[in-house]
Amino acid sequence: MNALQVENLTKRYPDFTLSGVSFTLERGGIMGLIGKNGAGKSTTLKSILNLVPPDGGRIEILGLPFPEREQECKRKMGVVPGGIDFYLDKRVSAVTAVTRRFYPDWDQDAYHRYMEEFGISPNKRVRDLSAGMRVKYLIALALSHQAELFLFDEPTSGLDPVSRDELLTLFRALVKDGNRSILFSTHITSDLEKCAGSITYIKDGKILASGETSSFLASFQHLRTPEDPGPLTLEDIMVRTENYNGQGHKTIIA
Repeated sequence: MNALQVENLTKRYPDFTLSGVSFTLERGGIMGLIGKNGAGKSTTLKSILNLVPPDGGRIEILGLPFPEREQECKRKMGVVPGGIDFYLDKRVSAVTAVTRRFYPDWDQDAYHRYMEEFGISPNKRVRDLSAGMRVKYLIALALSHQAELFLFDEPTSGLDPVSRDELLTLFRALVKDGNRSILFSTHITSDLEKCAGSITYIKDGKILASGETSSFLASFQHLRTPEDPGPLTLEDIMVRTENYNGQGHKTIIA
């Protein structure tokens, strides 16, 4: 059973179309969703969550059809949106008290354990948590209701290198038992090279490529130039693909 199956996902706006997006996230895996700003990363995540109803396509979450079984699916998911700036004046304990009401499988002992592990005080106000701590807090909430699929939208954006590295270590630990899976969008491609087992690249609302990380990297090595023949990183691939668009530049074959 896959953690997430997306087939021909489509969302139309007057000035942008998400068209025929398809990819598979295996159970126990970490997938990075990359693309420049405005490529469709956030629209893809919002469409998967039905925050913006898609115009077409099929979504299956942990073997369940979505949105037909939306409530059951969302109880198995942990979502960390970009720019965590809600309930800033509320204490962490107050946010938790409201959140736990939505999850019949809530485990209060696990919640306390994760909060202690992450070093988060329930008495602090949300605004007093650092950006990295806010992400960890939402992860603690998700783990406390036994989430199996995590969707993160730019979770490491704006974090210092040490905080980013701590989160990436946490991501790897989350999927270690093979039961949890992570899909996260980011423009910080170096993060993905440290933890992602697969990459999905979205460009202008369409999937340009999707696959296991080493195979993904290998498939773009033809973009190397005689002037810079070394192996291309994810960042190199994005820059050359977006800037050159496959035209007007010399390449060598990998």
